[in-house]
Amino acid sequence: MRLFVAVDLDDAARVAIASEQKRLAAALGERRTSVRWVQPDRMHLTLVFLGEVSDAAGAGAVNSLGVPVDMAPFDMALQGFGVFPPHGAPRAVWVGVTAGGDALLALQQEIARRVAAIGVAVESRPFQAHLTLGRWRESRSSDRRQVLAASTENVIARVRIAAATLYQSRISSAGPSYTALVHATLTR
Repeated sequence: MRLFVAVDLDDAARVAIASEQKRLAAALGERRTSVRWVQPDRMHLTLVFLGEVSDAAGAGAVNSLGVPVDMAPFDMALQGFGVFPPHGAPRAVWVGVTAGGDALLALQQEIARRVAAIGVAVESRPFQAHLTLGRWRESRSSDRRQVLAASTENVIARVRIAAATLYQSRISSAGPSYTALVHATLTR
């Protein structure tokens, strides 16, 4: 099974982010068709990607992540566009996290610790909080300049984070579908 842990968005945040996607697509002009945009109902901010794991590891993840997190719920602000990778032709466009970034990092580290404790390898590169807006099918370096020029100083959305969710992901020709398996509720 293919698993990941994410924080979810509320409907107001999804609407606001979808509006920014449309604004960004307009700024990209004819290049917007080379971007595969994330559908609002599939938007989430990934904390830890477990990837393909055995059924036993999946059961261990459900057990480990079903335990509440000793951390107070917090507010997170989404603001500013960026692209990955940092140089050359971009592959993904994202919106960053400003307010709440330290609390989000603490939550990510707790989730990563729990995942590692059940024997699932965790990415070694540092966590960079972001919400993916779209991925290029094909891109060029000038796409980076257009995205960064379209970035706004305004907060796009604010989200209350009260849990992290373990999802099972299924990939099909219609796109990914996600099933929530368990929530790690923030309780303090």
